Amino acid sequence: MLTFSKYQGLGNDFILMEGRSGQLPTQVHSPDPAWVQRICDRRFGIGGDGLILALPPQGDAELRMRIFNADGSEAEMCGNGIRCLARFLADSDGDGPGRRWPIETPAGLIVPELQADGQICVDMGAPFLEPGSVPTTLNPDARGLPVGELNLDGVTLALAAVGMGNPHAIVPVDDLSSIPFERWGAELERHEIFPAKTNVHFLKVHGPSQLEIRVWERGAGPTLACGTGACATLVAAVLLGLSDRQATVNLPGGPLQISWEKPGASVFMTGPAVAVFDGVLNPELVPSEAVETESPSTVIGEQTPPASTPSPSESSAGQSLVSETASSQTASSETGDDCSEEEAQARVQAFLASTSLDSMINIATESLEERTLSRFQRDVQP
Repeated sequence: MLTFSKYQGLGNDFILMEGRSGQLPTQVHSPDPAWVQRICDRRFGIGGDGLILALPPQGDAELRMRIFNADGSEAEMCGNGIRCLARFLADSDGDGPGRRWPIETPAGLIVPELQADGQICVDMGAPFLEPGSVPTTLNPDARGLPVGELNLDGVTLALAAVGMGNPHAIVPVDDLSSIPFERWGAELERHEIFPAKTNVHFLKVHGPSQLEIRVWERGAGPTLACGTGACATLVAAVLLGLSDRQATVNLPGGPLQISWEKPGASVFMTGPAVAVFDGVLNPELVPSEAVETESPSTVIGEQTPPASTPSPSESSAGQSLVSETASSQTASSETGDDCSEEEAQARVQAFLASTSLDSMINIATESLEERTLSRFQRDVQP
């Protein structure tokens, strides 16, 4: 039985799954796009703008993040998503303010930090302005910002492109409420000047420290917020002479604080991430062949055969639950001894042989209840 958590950052919501100990089966940590679409569906699944997996690192970082859009495509990065992941980690491990997590992403190493007020400040790294790195076919202007004009529906739109590990198009407009948002957003996302498609942000400038955007997210469509998009928007606005280097970027879901000290420096994003609920995935929604696990040293796509061949639902249930149980036992063990991968597999199989599915579900429920209670007690402390 697979457990999950639901988090949202300014209304941009995600399904999160714990796999730092290598407990997620191959069909989950390298998912079929159709399965991602199914669980992200808001009527027939859990519902979310994407799926986020916390996985063992492949390098020297503490963990690795994979994020999949609601259409099943994999994203390089997501600012709201990584804030939600950081808050999920803090809630899971009981971490307090000042905790930082070096996280591997396809966009590079990203380091979020838990603040005293519960918000998450993220070092998003330096923006990409070289057209091939965005990627875009737009040409850079004198300030090094890729810019151009496009004609949509007989209207000439000026736009800029900025990469934050993923591509963004920023389109300044006079009135956000009067534009054909969905038609222009969908058309720009797939325009040929963005060979990897792009996120699209329509920008209204209210002042040098107050920006407002509407978000069309690549692979998801209209969303209430986009953290990397807010960062890209500030960078473009600064280079276009429209904004200070520190500003509030107001999104439909709420505000983010964005700062960019100087060219070549990192962009910093600060904003909220909030737990919504924890749950257990119905066996019918678990990938049909989710029987194998990823060890911390396993490269994505490699598979470790199980010691025996239990049914798919029993195997995924046991492996997910045993890993969580083993992790907590290791943390509280007086001896603190570590077991090898072979020993861990043996424990999984022994657990499956001696525990009914009903008992596994009870363990998962108790674990989620304890986690939720622990999070609540921490948050209400003065």
